[in-house]
Amino acid sequence: MKNKVLLVLSVVLLSVPSAWAATAKAVIAGTAPGSGVSGEVLLSERSGGVYVEAVVNNLSPGKHGFHIHENGSCADSGKAAGGHFNPDNVAHGYISKDGMTHAHPGDMGNIEANAKGKGILKIFLPGVSLTEGKYIIVGKSMIVHTKEDDFSQPVGNAGDRVGCGIITAVEEKE
Repeated sequence: MKNKVLLVLSVVLLSVPSAWAATAKAVIAGTAPGSGVSGEVLLSERSGGVYVEAVVNNLSPGKHGFHIHENGSCADSGKAAGGHFNPDNVAHGYISKDGMTHAHPGDMGNIEANAKGKGILKIFLPGVSLTEGKYIIVGKSMIVHTKEDDFSQPVGNAGDRVGCGIITAVEEKE
């Protein structure tokens, strides 16, 4: 009887979804001295990828390229972030539409700032991870560009880097 109770309890506990979810964030700061660009990007691992919620303030109104770059550094006006995160050396695209075989894992397109300079972006990045594999983005940089990503090759013609933040894992509190 005791073994049956333990077996049932084990099955019940294994079937309950885990309350733990991998999360990360990037605090966006301006890349030029005196820049007011600021914001926060929250990332949460979901089944099949990572959900991204970004809010960036003090941008010029309009669209700004928004990408994950290969290095976790914002030095040298954001240039130290390197190129787009592209472990498979595929063409530039829009990950949510084009998928991993036709876009870089961090090709999020554009964040659009309103007349007050506030941009909001919510996007799901399929195949990307915060915890494991070659598409892990923790330790990489989030870059906001001066111009719109026009999806041209090789990286979208989005111009200089006006905002940068390093993606850092967030420890879950119990």
